[in-house]
Amino acid sequence: MNQPFRWSIASIAVFIVCTVSFFCADMQIALWVHGHQTLESNAIFKYLTRFGQSEWYLVPGFSAFLLFRKNRPSVSRAGLFVFAAVAISGLAADLLKYLLPRARPGAFLESGWFGFRIFPLPHGWDNAWNSFPSGHSATAFSAAAVFSILFPRFRFLFFSAAALIAFSRIAVGKHYVSDVIAGSFLGLGTSILLFNLYFRRNPDEQATPHI
Repeated sequence: MNQPFRWSIASIAVFIVCTVSFFCADMQIALWVHGHQTLESNAIFKYLTRFGQSEWYLVPGFSAFLLFRKNRPSVSRAGLFVFAAVAISGLAADLLKYLLPRARPGAFLESGWFGFRIFPLPHGWDNAWNSFPSGHSATAFSAAAVFSILFPRFRFLFFSAAALIAFSRIAVGKHYVSDVIAGSFLGLGTSILLFNLYFRRNPDEQATPHI
């Protein structure tokens, strides 16, 4: 089974899961989370969710790229990989947020808004309609995929951390389950695609969806 076919199947599967979640689970889980939030859980998940912010990876990645270009080219290249993967996945997530504006759980809880607008917002960026996909989840899984390629022995740790960050977006009431699934897949796919196209050293070396 070749890579394009695998990714086509994976994309279709993610689309189906997100669609089912949208109609059958998103609203119910958002209501359950809202009804079970505590001060302690909010504090924990708000702390964890910060690690889904892209600057945690963009700044060190670009710094490593610049600082080690002459003396440690392999480290420089790894830094560029981190920077490029997180930046591209973040830009892709932001573009989708604009093209597919979806009300966040907070907008649903406060005003009853649920779902997508048919067209992008005429006045531009509105955080209340930036739910799909989760940018933090895209960043977390993009970084986890990169680090798993660079340090494969620790892939379980990286993806566990990414999953926890992604879950925190649901726990703090910022995203629905389908937002997080879509964002996670976007981040994972971006990093693997970028590696296979530009960063692999051996033409026969391939990163696959099950890293």
